[in-house]
Amino acid sequence: MTDEQLMLRVSRGSESAFEELYRRYARRLQGFFFRQLGGDEMLAADYTHDVFLRMYEARDRYLEDSHVATWLFSIAYNLCKNTYRHHEHVATYLATLDAEPVSDEETEVKMDKERLNEALQDALQSLPPPLRLLFSLHYEEELTIPQIAQIEHLPEGTVKSRLHKTITLIRKKLQHYEQE
Repeated sequence: MTDEQLMLRVSRGSESAFEELYRRYARRLQGFFFRQLGGDEMLAADYTHDVFLRMYEARDRYLEDSHVATWLFSIAYNLCKNTYRHHEHVATYLATLDAEPVSDEETEVKMDKERLNEALQDALQSLPPPLRLLFSLHYEEELTIPQIAQIEHLPEGTVKSRLHKTITLIRKKLQHYEQE
């Protein structure tokens, strides 16, 4: 069954359809929240449950032509936006490489990757929260421009423009890495 078919069943009271949507999206949403809310697993889990609670409470307002992913990430986006607005929450995201290097050259490459990754994370954290959310929705959650436009209630051209601005800001902060 498609997500949309499951959501129609949820809107009619099907618990099994709700559970299936939860299985399909909970982990993805929790990862989104984990990255956006400073790596706090408990907070990410709470927000994930909030998304599904809100979805369930609004199940009778689901529009048949709506994409479930877009709807769920709209709820998630708004929760993050409210958190930023009210708590000025700063998210941190650390990436690690789990492979042990074998040679000095591999160690140097790993250290370069780690430095670049840390610089990228710093660049992302220095972005205003709306641009950081936009980056995450497009490049990490792989949502399309039309889906993001729907989530943010903006014209597609504005989303494209803001994505371009975001990439330009990141590129500017990382420009000295291009020369290395």
